[in-house]
Amino acid sequence: MTNTMQAAPPEEALATVAPLEDRAAGCLVGAAVGDALGGPVEGWTPEQIVARHGGRVGGIVGPFHEDWRTARPIAPFHKGDGHVTDDTLMTHALVRVYEKVRDHLDAFDIADHLVPDLIGTPRWIPELEDEALPLHRIFLAEKWLVARLHYGHIDPREAGVGNIVNCGAAMYMAPVGVVNAGHPDRAYAEALDIAGAHQSSYGLEAAGVFAAAVAAAFAPDATVASVVGHALRLAKDGTRAAIEAVCDAAAAHTGFESALAPLRAAVAPFDTVGPDYRNPSLGARRPSRLHAIEELPVALGMLVACGGDFRATVLGSVNYGRDCDSIATMSGAIAGALHGSAAVPEEWSTEVARASRLDLHAPAAALAAVTREVFARDRARRRAHEQAFAALAEA
Repeated sequence: MTNTMQAAPPEEALATVAPLEDRAAGCLVGAAVGDALGGPVEGWTPEQIVARHGGRVGGIVGPFHEDWRTARPIAPFHKGDGHVTDDTLMTHALVRVYEKVRDHLDAFDIADHLVPDLIGTPRWIPELEDEALPLHRIFLAEKWLVARLHYGHIDPREAGVGNIVNCGAAMYMAPVGVVNAGHPDRAYAEALDIAGAHQSSYGLEAAGVFAAAVAAAFAPDATVASVVGHALRLAKDGTRAAIEAVCDAAAAHTGFESALAPLRAAVAPFDTVGPDYRNPSLGARRPSRLHAIEELPVALGMLVACGGDFRATVLGSVNYGRDCDSIATMSGAIAGALHGSAAVPEEWSTEVARASRLDLHAPAAALAAVTREVFARDRARRRAHEQAFAALAEA
């Protein structure tokens, strides 16, 4: 597939938007668009996707089953037609926590703010086509947050231990990368702290590395290679090995079509779910230092194979199948952060916002404002530390 970038708007149109705000919009809107495009084909193989749609998915499509209201295992969710999934709902929920705290977060903020949001405030749930508590939409691994933190009163820093190990925490960590724009090490550490309330093992590691990749994509001179480089520098154990294997395989391709099977083959030794996504192996999603979630390595691999082009990267993630809504959420966030909002096709973002009844730009604008405040706080804290240390270090 030929990589083609969407034409950028005239320079005067961008003059009033600072790079931080523009790339925050690219990141969060891009993540939501990837999520919505991947939702209707989640759980299927590339071959099944082609059979259902008569070829590769090239944009927003309808549900995989026409009788989605009763079809198993989809029912009762209306996946498709531009509806975002729990990936975006959780991402926006984390943004709201940042809006409340207006500083770096830790695991206690998840207990104090995110969990009450999930169980106390009805919101429009696109896949249910109704208002409901977010708790009624999120998956079992996310319901764990409520069970452990609200009902079990577990120390938030340890609450993720015992949960199924999956991409549940990683999928909504993009805001951590935005708040730590240009500082992947800080994003990695903050995401590990936050996600400790939700995940452990390689699920926790993926959350940290994804946030770091997003933060790295904000650097003024960021490239696909620099983003992957930071991810590899910070990643540990099986997560690092999986990213390296997948990105090495992806480097041989110049588009997603030829990369679909090689990327799956590269990540398979590290993936515990097995070849049948809907029937995981008995060893699936258990803690391990040798394994990795599938979603993050493949998202980075698609970024490499498609040269960072937003449209190609997201469509490659979608047509990969399996947990493709989360793969496309991650790759869309990174590609959007790299190139800014102009890279996200307007026909997609407009329709996703309309169909999902969500303002996709407002969370990004709010998070960018918080990011500026946090940076000012960090600078003041750093200067205070420098002065204190200088006084201590004087002979």
